[in-house]
Amino acid sequence: MSAAAAASDHTVPHIPVLLRSILEAVAPVTGVWIDGTLGAGGYTRGLLEAGAARVIAIDRDPLAIELAEDWGAPYGDALEVVQARFSEMDHHVEEADGVVLDLGVSSMQLDQAERGFSFQKDGPLDMRMGQAGRSAADIVNEADEAVLADILFLYGEERASRRIARAIVKARPLETTLELANVICACLPRAKPGQAHPATRSFQALRIAVNEEYAELVDGLEAAERVLRPGGQLAVVTFHSVEDRIVKRFLQVKADAGGGGSRHAPQEAARTPQFTLKSRKAMAPDADEIAANPRARSAKLRLAVRTDAMPEAADPRALGMPDPKRAY
Repeated sequence: MSAAAAASDHTVPHIPVLLRSILEAVAPVTGVWIDGTLGAGGYTRGLLEAGAARVIAIDRDPLAIELAEDWGAPYGDALEVVQARFSEMDHHVEEADGVVLDLGVSSMQLDQAERGFSFQKDGPLDMRMGQAGRSAADIVNEADEAVLADILFLYGEERASRRIARAIVKARPLETTLELANVICACLPRAKPGQAHPATRSFQALRIAVNEEYAELVDGLEAAERVLRPGGQLAVVTFHSVEDRIVKRFLQVKADAGGGGSRHAPQEAARTPQFTLKSRKAMAPDADEIAANPRARSAKLRLAVRTDAMPEAADPRALGMPDPKRAY
């Protein structure tokens, strides 16, 4: 069975998180939209069925591209599928009426043990979304203990990062997901009913490091700023606090006209904001969506509208970007 066939052969459907909320918030859906995180295609199909004239769907994962050849055929020229990072969207589209990004790991990646994303299925320590470049095994087996601890703490918010890093270094070499999960579990208290698996934060941190997700996120937000026409809409769904903080601060900086100043800081030159916020607070899924799709529990949706101001590069220091030393 091919990887695409295996990925599509599941009884549990791939449910796009907060799709209804996005479509209601950006209605009416018209013109050209970019789905920067194609995955199993839930947002792309939702946008097309809601009225988008065309959707350019982007994903770095070749499996997502392969799957789209099947389910995307009925949409004809209204759907264009591109294998690329979403930070490269402005290389493929000149102007768009909307951009949607779902920053969660795809369930079809978690479902395939050979991709190495899941601590519940035994597979190689891989975690590469694009299936190229350095793997989780490279980091786990080659990073200095201090760097490994920083990755676990800054990317996974794992409070026991030093203890886990020390145990990983002692247990090297580690080659499979269950080997790593067992090492992590051995140094942490057993999870109580209802608590997350002890390896959850560590696996999240390694996945983020392997795929350079935070740098990709900032680059992707700036690419969306460049490609959106005035009045174009940006919708971003996040799943954990660090990436949500980056998105929140990016949009706050971009929606701030500057010029305020205070006795503690000099007055900035007034400028035209690049975005206006549709809401200062993130939208969360309601109880019905969480009941139907437990994955939605931690999701947050932030929305903004592009102004006609010229794009400007964001200062990573203003966005709270975590930055462990890159000694691996």
